[in-house]
Amino acid sequence: MTTAPLILLAAGGTGGHLFPAESLGVQLIRRGFRVRLVTDARALRYSGLFSRDTIDVVPSETVRGRTPWSLAYTGVMLAAGGVVALNLMRRLQPAAVVGFGGYPTVPPLLAARLFGVPTLVHEANAVLGRANRLLSRGVSAIATSLPGVLDRDPALAAKTTTVGTPMRPAIVAAAAVKFVPPEPAGSLRLLVVGGSQGARVMADIVPGAIERLEPALWSRLILTQQVREEDMARVRAVYDRLKINAELAPFFTDLPARLASSHLVVSRSGAGTVAELGAIGRPSILVPLPGSIDQDQFANAGVLAQANGALRIPQADFTPDRLAAEISAVAAEPARLSAMAAAARSVGRLDAAERLADLVAKVAGI
Repeated sequence: MTTAPLILLAAGGTGGHLFPAESLGVQLIRRGFRVRLVTDARALRYSGLFSRDTIDVVPSETVRGRTPWSLAYTGVMLAAGGVVALNLMRRLQPAAVVGFGGYPTVPPLLAARLFGVPTLVHEANAVLGRANRLLSRGVSAIATSLPGVLDRDPALAAKTTTVGTPMRPAIVAAAAVKFVPPEPAGSLRLLVVGGSQGARVMADIVPGAIERLEPALWSRLILTQQVREEDMARVRAVYDRLKINAELAPFFTDLPARLASSHLVVSRSGAGTVAELGAIGRPSILVPLPGSIDQDQFANAGVLAQANGALRIPQADFTPDRLAAEISAVAAEPARLSAMAAAARSVGRLDAAERLADLVAKVAGI
């Protein structure tokens, strides 16, 4: 009996890397492949497709600073990961290795190259992340979520395919919910999220913006906001004083459904968030995380903004007055919200997992 080909999925241990890997894994299993996940220890906290016996933990470390000690420590950890990864390649003999970004992908993809195993990286952001940039020259193919990521590099563009971001089943289900704009005097559903770790800026700015809205809009608001525990009391105090219908929590397990039920989303612009807003088709105000080396969130937000599906506000300009003005403007124009929702949806791809699986099979020669 012939053993099904094995595809190794290498990903950093955060949801932004793991969710697309899991979505691809589901599609590959449907096609008769076996899959395993190569990652760091953080991924052991996540439940889903990958059980403990299908996860291989490889030591790695992100570049956290430029001091000699920091760089040396990162180098040692990546070298240790390389040894583990080489043993994995020798033992598992995969048909292909697919990387989803993050430094835990570096050892397995370099090891795969040494063993002559076909490799592919998937980039979810509008610019190549550092790990994928390091690996890009040596991989067999590059998949991107967004168009134009490598247009300025002909050598890499020649082996690049735009497939989108593979979506979790919950996002696919949410995408089936049609956007219904608010009635002129009806409820306005506002969702405020700050990424996987929350965002203090949302707690600093959003309550003041809500306070600056016309009182007639307060009674219309149905507000859901992700708030860190340390910010909860001060945020809740503002909304209680204004008698805002507000649900606050540090984390929402049903976020896809909440995105689908929203009229407007205020959020950071990580790759996963932007992809999900596009897939579901919801208007948004995006505040990119400032100070990142690659300015990836600024570029991500720009994709939706250029399509007229979102407003991009740099954090320096994200003030209570500015946010209040933007919320008031869209609340007064339901047709504008509908147009933004449709524009965002035009950017989304719900067949990304299938398209990426096609590319993986091609790279693996199967």
